[in-house]
Amino acid sequence: MDTLPFVYAVGDIAPDRPNADECFDLVRAELQAARFCFGQLETSFTALGARMPQARHAVRAAPEAAGAIARANFGLLSCAGNHCMDWGADALLDTIGTLEAAGVQVVGAGADIMQARRPVVREVAGRRIAFLAYCSILPQGYWAEQRRAGCAPMRAHTLYEQVEHDQPGTPARIHTYPHADDLAALEEDIRSARSQSDAVVVSLHWGIHFIPAVIAGYQRVVGRAAVEAGADVVLGHHAHILKGFEFHQGRPIFHSIGNFAVDLRMDKAHAESASFREIQKLHPRWIPDFDSLYNFPEDSRATLIVRLAVPPAGPLQVSVLPAWINRQAQPARVLPGAAEFRLVVDYVNEMAEVAGLNGRLREADAACELVQA
Repeated sequence: MDTLPFVYAVGDIAPDRPNADECFDLVRAELQAARFCFGQLETSFTALGARMPQARHAVRAAPEAAGAIARANFGLLSCAGNHCMDWGADALLDTIGTLEAAGVQVVGAGADIMQARRPVVREVAGRRIAFLAYCSILPQGYWAEQRRAGCAPMRAHTLYEQVEHDQPGTPARIHTYPHADDLAALEEDIRSARSQSDAVVVSLHWGIHFIPAVIAGYQRVVGRAAVEAGADVVLGHHAHILKGFEFHQGRPIFHSIGNFAVDLRMDKAHAESASFREIQKLHPRWIPDFDSLYNFPEDSRATLIVRLAVPPAGPLQVSVLPAWINRQAQPARVLPGAAEFRLVVDYVNEMAEVAGLNGRLREADAACELVQA
């Protein structure tokens, strides 16, 4: 597989520093070995717009920072995320235009729902690979409609079931279900993309952030439906920590491939705010570091680079490269023998086992194979 052409896929990207190229200094050479890289954008490249009142945490990068994304060999980004409309429709469309002007294509968002659902098809070694992107983490008004900009939605419903009816205040059982129309649209998009391509990659911004291991019920339904409709691989993100993965019909579903290059400053006022403390409770070991550019839980420093090797025929061959994020929010690949390599592998396997998922990582040369438990 090492001799095959390949594409890299990573998790969340959100530069927020004067020189955005620094984000990729420790991994640039690795990324440039791929035909191109795919990632999930968690910010905006624009000076337009005003912060939307429903935006919980909103930052934006200078438009020229889009060039750093291109120079790191990202040829395609998903904008289907819960920050796509933080600064309004004009800002989203300006971000898309800025990225495209830098040579980076965008999938999963646009001026209307048709644009947001449209696949991006890239040719690698004569084979056509279609990319689609959707979001389940949706503030009100962030999803695209017939006459409204936004991202492609894959919404879900939540039901809280009181377990002990005679015990007021006891925790409820939580059930989640995919939005039927969104799921049908996703399946239709995948089937259509499959009919015109050799492979389909589906990106999903979904799941439960910060809580280790736990997978929401709707994720299992949506991920498996995507595979049954024709997806070769499902790439999940949003949780900001790695989660386990599973196989369905021989295809991998990654529930979260973690952060990648996300700058997040923290000052004392923010750390003591009610909104942050509410989120902080989701992870038992989240300690702010006011001198760091990376203010996430410690285990979020473990991440994965997913390698999609493209053979002359047949399905994509999927493996992963463990990586580690330093205190300055810079990812770097880690190799076998390094303590961080073993930490990443063991963490993913433990999260999969706890969640009851059948995927495991197995060390093989410098990468990791995906195996079914």
